[in-house]
Amino acid sequence: MHRLWVVQRPGKDIVDYLSRAAGISPALARIMPGRGIKSPEALKEFLSTGVKSLSDPFGLKGVGEAARAIKEARASGKKTVLVHGDYDLDGIASTAIMVSALKKTGFSNVGYFIPNRFNHGYGFHADCISKALSIGAGLVLTTDCGITGFETARLAREKGLQVVITDHHEPARDENGAPLLPEADALVDPKLWEGQPELSGTGVAFKLAQALIGDDALQFLDLAALGTLADLVPLAGENRAIAKAGLEMMGRNERPAVGALREAAGISGRALSGRSLCYSLIPRLNALGRLDDATPAVEFLLTENGDRAASFAAELDRINKERQHIEEQVYQEAKQRLAETGYDGAIVVAGHGWHKGILGIVASRLTEEFYRPAVVLCIEGDAAKGSARSIPQFDIYEGFSQLKDMLIGFGGHRQAAGLRLQAGMVEKFRDALSGLVKAQVPEFRGVLKIDADISFGEVNFNLVKELSMLEPFGFGNPEPLFGTKALQVVNPRIVGNGHLKMKLKQRKNHLQVDAIGFDMAGMMGHLEDSLTVDAAFTPVINEWDGGRVLQLNLKGLRPSA
Repeated sequence: MHRLWVVQRPGKDIVDYLSRAAGISPALARIMPGRGIKSPEALKEFLSTGVKSLSDPFGLKGVGEAARAIKEARASGKKTVLVHGDYDLDGIASTAIMVSALKKTGFSNVGYFIPNRFNHGYGFHADCISKALSIGAGLVLTTDCGITGFETARLAREKGLQVVITDHHEPARDENGAPLLPEADALVDPKLWEGQPELSGTGVAFKLAQALIGDDALQFLDLAALGTLADLVPLAGENRAIAKAGLEMMGRNERPAVGALREAAGISGRALSGRSLCYSLIPRLNALGRLDDATPAVEFLLTENGDRAASFAAELDRINKERQHIEEQVYQEAKQRLAETGYDGAIVVAGHGWHKGILGIVASRLTEEFYRPAVVLCIEGDAAKGSARSIPQFDIYEGFSQLKDMLIGFGGHRQAAGLRLQAGMVEKFRDALSGLVKAQVPEFRGVLKIDADISFGEVNFNLVKELSMLEPFGFGNPEPLFGTKALQVVNPRIVGNGHLKMKLKQRKNHLQVDAIGFDMAGMMGHLEDSLTVDAAFTPVINEWDGGRVLQLNLKGLRPSA
């Protein structure tokens, strides 16, 4: 209710032109100019994105050198390679891609190392080198990490190992902004060069797999799509092509792990979308690395055994429920701590014994609720370690860079980062970060971007079908959001676990539609029967008990002026 609503209103001429020339509804035509699509040709290109839209893998800088180094290692007699991944879904899926691709390249023994969040922490870890030597590897390949792993890369070279680093995170830089590079036989990281696509770790792994084995790599599109959607990279260009083609592949249940997870999540009979993955498969695959050792998840993604996949999917479902319980507990404690400490420019909360695996999710929820960059820390002894999430107006990675003298270490992206500092520095760090945020963010007010205004007469099953053509939705390609003014609230009530349900009626045409606001029960106190409101929503088809009902998924409500 406190966000600024901004409605896109393209000119009538371009809307009429797009609608007529492309054969789409005026409602869909009103959405497209705000997304940079202003011609039928551009719309056709956007909608036809898929496997045929994938770019030449050698167009990604460093891929050619990496593929050459790998093939030369195999040609020189090296039969064993070790893949070093990461404990989140992007790292797990990219490891699975590279393990499969390297086997197809001719390596007879491909091992993998997934660092433990609690024992190793993030990054290229020296324990990987010990494992590589123990299995007789001649080559170590990193995926989704390694670009700042200077010491481990140096150790690997000292031990006679070849090193290929593939990553997508920000490199360390010198005082002039030039990237500082670890010692390696080849490096692939789009962040090293201008003009490169903003790929996920799985996106980089997939492009390298393409360079190694050609079209055989297309069998990994489902894994690449999972990592791409999980890592919140912009769903445009190459990322959109990967995500869309991968979603189509997942819909066919070609990989036993995907089919088993869909069954465990209760969505086996439903169409997959970017949104459904973010609420079903992705949290379950991430849960293991948040609470325990993520290594078994790689075997799960690679297994061809349906029974084994089903058993492990059920276990992931159990672990995810445990994760949800722990997350809620820490979230409530963090809010209580925040009530005690207060907040100004930034939220920084710390607690003893908070589970380190869910700190990022809690930070994300605090950012969403209070619209501030949020840092959530777990204190262990004299150190505090945690995760941060930010708002669009503030680059949290750059903020940490400016405060690096206060930190033991940090890393991440513009909107998400991890950090470590002395426990005694938390208050000083909170003040300093708040100062930076206040200097850069003039107003702490979120913006609700509404694609178009709409009449209930245009909200129908055909519109929902048209909107589905814009899938997959996610970061950089959000679900279309419509706005309608002067709606009458009918029978508002709380359902399920904190959801707000009602009917909304448009008086001018007497049309009435079901509406639900997930996690919006807190607004119930502002609503009553016959209240007139403006609503921001996405129309969907709710499939329930064998039926299909048109429903509005609410994203915002406010009293009508």
